[in-house]
Amino acid sequence: MKYLKIKISAKNENFKVPSFLGSMIRGGFGSSLKDVVCVNPSKICQGCFAAKNCIYYEFFEEKNRFLNYRLDFELFPKKLDFSLYLFNDSIEKYPYILSAIHKMLTYKGLGKNREKFEIENIKIDNEVIYKNGQFENIKIEPKNFKNDNFCPNVKVKFITPLRIKREGRFLKPENLDIKDILISINKKRAFFDSKKEQIKSFPKIVKKDLKMVDFTRYSNRQKKKLKIGGILGEMEVEEVTPQTYELLKYGEISGVGKLNTFALGKIKIEDIR
Repeated sequence: MKYLKIKISAKNENFKVPSFLGSMIRGGFGSSLKDVVCVNPSKICQGCFAAKNCIYYEFFEEKNRFLNYRLDFELFPKKLDFSLYLFNDSIEKYPYILSAIHKMLTYKGLGKNREKFEIENIKIDNEVIYKNGQFENIKIEPKNFKNDNFCPNVKVKFITPLRIKREGRFLKPENLDIKDILISINKKRAFFDSKKEQIKSFPKIVKKDLKMVDFTRYSNRQKKKLKIGGILGEMEVEEVTPQTYELLKYGEISGVGKLNTFALGKIKIEDIR
């Protein structure tokens, strides 16, 4: 898997940053991306002659597939800091992505009142590519996922709500197993890398501290508020193999479960030495 992480930091002294950024950022990004790339005078995606080559159509209109991007942020932020991961072929469209982010924050605005923001900086791989109102020194060097570490005992932290299904039903904290996490990541790896391995053994959970949380988002398509909650907390697992450790580290990049494009399913792996 090739990936690129774009990190954005912006400010507006009068804007109250919501506890959960996913719906606001995704909605604003989608609207601005369509403005930037759409070549269809009707602005209608259904049946559009350019759909196969349109990054907006791929990100926001295609159904029933993993997507080549995801949002990334912390819950309850004090300011507007967020990241956007691009995967594989979508990396080539980075100029449109950067243009859409800039348009979203400085021209179209966010929230009900379309608040505008001052972009403090935009970084790629910790290198500043935007500051003082202009882009500069843009060096696009995608990373290839690689893991050289290993630890047999780890803590899996669920940083943003995890929505994950087993047999068609969303799991509750008491039902979540490390198998569910690893199977979800393995499916994503099959999509991103065209490589699906058989998981030879599963780690053992030794401690769980999980809870269910709910946030809401407004759906423009359905014209109503929807719940967008999931599982937060952490679990400690033992008997991790090199194979399962690598999968867990892969999940830090790819995200886990459903709605990664809203930044759900962000996990962090901590070694327990």
